[in-house]
Amino acid sequence: MSELHVVTGAFGFTGKHVARRLLGCGVSVRTLTAHPDRSSELRSSIEVRPLQFTDVPRLASDLQGARVLYNTYWVRFAHGRTTYDSAVANSLALIRAAQEAGVERFVHVSITNPDEKSPLGYFRGKARVERALRESSLSHAILRPAVLFGDEGILINNIAWLLRRFPLFVVPGSGEYRLQPIFVEDLGDLMVAQGKRDDNSTTDAIGPETFTFNELVALVRRIVKSKSRVVHLPPTLALRMSQVIGALRRDVILTREEVDGLLADLLVTNSAPTGETKLSEWMAAHRDSLGRRYQSELARHF
Repeated sequence: MSELHVVTGAFGFTGKHVARRLLGCGVSVRTLTAHPDRSSELRSSIEVRPLQFTDVPRLASDLQGARVLYNTYWVRFAHGRTTYDSAVANSLALIRAAQEAGVERFVHVSITNPDEKSPLGYFRGKARVERALRESSLSHAILRPAVLFGDEGILINNIAWLLRRFPLFVVPGSGEYRLQPIFVEDLGDLMVAQGKRDDNSTTDAIGPETFTFNELVALVRRIVKSKSRVVHLPPTLALRMSQVIGALRRDVILTREEVDGLLADLLVTNSAPTGETKLSEWMAAHRDSLGRRYQSELARHF
């Protein structure tokens, strides 16, 4: 009988790449997902159970028999009853359940530059979960990506979508803040590789290219052959304009915390690259499809 591994959100952007790699290695895969009815080409190949955090004994039962748990669960922004505090509480419940179930290895997706003293709930919450994992009895690997790109990725696609459709593209502030995007499949490779280890580690998961936001927008603009004019506005005004477009799309395009995180240069590190795929080359190969359709965060998760 093959070894069992569990992936949270195996029908989602990151989780599906982890699940595919595990299946390719001959591993049995179970997913705990908040969207158990979502269509996926993986559905017939993996065991599906609903992801719920309120009943830790049941959660532990759903993890029973698994050697490795790959955790991709988090929330991009607060919405309705979902908050960063609830995401932290849910993550701590998952860690407790993994310990109770006897899971041997916990591979966790965090964020670059987490800090429990941060004024930003996203980075503060991620740091709190990291601490809980380190204080647990679980063998663990923490991976800290900055920005992800790939098929169904939201950020890069929606930058291209805006550049294709509007005469102006608004950049908050100077645009000189930086990002280090990593290919989602490279992150999947890293996660599976870490699942095979037993040492505790924390690794910045970043790609081989570093861009200022200005450079990133200019690159996307050139690749999709946009004639949109790029303008810089004060962050608060830029955010308000994004909210207008978001209201039209019934989505959230940008949040105040995301703007503040960018301005604080929190999506860049001094670490060596851990991913190999260059965003510039990937975009060039996908120039015809990039930004043709809007990717909605709310439709995908809520």
